[in-house]
Amino acid sequence: MDSVFSLIRYCVDWDFKSLLLFAVVFIITADFVKNRRPVGFPPGPRALPIVGNIFTVDHTRTHERLTQLAGKYGDVYTLRTGQKWMVVLSGLEVLKEALVIQGDSLTDRPELPLLVERSRGLGVLFSNGHIWRQQRRFALSTLRYFGFGKKSLEPVILEEFTHCAEEFRSYKGKPFNPHLVVNNAVSNIICSLIFGHRFEYSDETFQKLMGMFDEVVTIQGSVSAELYNSFPALVRYFPGPHQRIKQLYKYVKDFIRAEINKHKQTLDPAEPRDYIDCYLNEIQTSHGQDDNTFDVENLIVCTLDLFGAGTETTSTTLRWAFLYMAKYPEIQEKVQAEIDRVIGQSRQPSMEDRANLPYTDAVIHEIQRMGNIVPLSLPHVTNRDIQLGGYTIPKGILITPNLTSVLFDKNEWETPYTFNPGHFLNEEGKFVKPAAFIPFSAGKRLCLGENLAKMELFLFFTSFMQHFTFSMPAGVKPSMEYRFGITLAPKDYEICVNSRHE
Repeated sequence: MDSVFSLIRYCVDWDFKSLLLFAVVFIITADFVKNRRPVGFPPGPRALPIVGNIFTVDHTRTHERLTQLAGKYGDVYTLRTGQKWMVVLSGLEVLKEALVIQGDSLTDRPELPLLVERSRGLGVLFSNGHIWRQQRRFALSTLRYFGFGKKSLEPVILEEFTHCAEEFRSYKGKPFNPHLVVNNAVSNIICSLIFGHRFEYSDETFQKLMGMFDEVVTIQGSVSAELYNSFPALVRYFPGPHQRIKQLYKYVKDFIRAEINKHKQTLDPAEPRDYIDCYLNEIQTSHGQDDNTFDVENLIVCTLDLFGAGTETTSTTLRWAFLYMAKYPEIQEKVQAEIDRVIGQSRQPSMEDRANLPYTDAVIHEIQRMGNIVPLSLPHVTNRDIQLGGYTIPKGILITPNLTSVLFDKNEWETPYTFNPGHFLNEEGKFVKPAAFIPFSAGKRLCLGENLAKMELFLFFTSFMQHFTFSMPAGVKPSMEYRFGITLAPKDYEICVNSRHE
């Protein structure tokens, strides 16, 4: 009898193993058949079953790995993220061809699960079609009305610098982390346009908000985000950073909603004070129109987009600037000498001074190039079949523009991996901007806040150099290590800031 039971257990065990083996073989075969590289599709590294190339890439240095792969597979190649194909574009000519010449085919953003949960197809950064066009047009015209990119905004930026300078002086040359202070200072410029007021550096609620944005930027570039975007139905039920990001966005949206409610209570349609006032007016005037996309939910997401984009990139660039000036004191001294000669120390700088400060301007641009703030731009998706680099890329394929490959291209820059302001100066010492300088991307999805960022960077950096000297604490060497996310930020550091007037 025992031998009979043993035989039955053996058969059951064998059947289970056979079934499991069959299931594994079937899944791998089905995955292979479903995800075969289409005819005419760009080449790329071999992908693992199910997960594709998610673990092929080091997600702490994604931009570097993607640039290395371009050296092997060419300027147009593919990766598989889960069950979806992604085409990576490298090199200036390919990016110009895709984003500018064929830009109409790449104006859309992909519907990635994390982005969908964040924006629901609304806003100005991750919306598409009519919503994107209408909201972008309204945002640009409204912000320009309040001085966006115009000379009338200069006093706002310079006044904010005085607050930031006062905060810096309070440390009396002792080491401190400038992260939150600089974030707050830069954010106050876009806040003055959107909310109509600035926030004090001591405002704990606002400091918490700044910290949350910093956390969001890091999570969005992580492998956890990649897994969630690839397998949302499965991963959404597990703990992880993707759960945290939902909490962060809820907090930020609640903060924005509270600001909107305050505006509703004091709104005077005849005298709008800021972007939110103008948007609330537009909700009323557009109500009932067939093509209307203006409502409170869209206002919240648009405000989130403008607030985040108007803070993160510029503040990150300035934090890189402090590090580079501390690392290269001879360059810092040369910038200060030029500013002293052209502006002096008794008056504030103006955008009109930029033409007379070619070396300072060159240093700012080199900081942007080396800082490589948005290394992989924001993702695009093809809205029709296109031909690119001799390959056929079908509709609905995610496109990643590798800006890193252009900003560090040895064929475009004399010393691509060395901090060299000479990249932006001609033989006569005049400022020149090479075509390969595209930190704001290119084409119709060009960064909405480019003009504001340029103004902020010039006025803030020139003012800092006019009033302060930056150095590392005694015995500490500047670390150029970065933290990868949607943006490439320096790892937190402490720095000494000494007044040049004392």
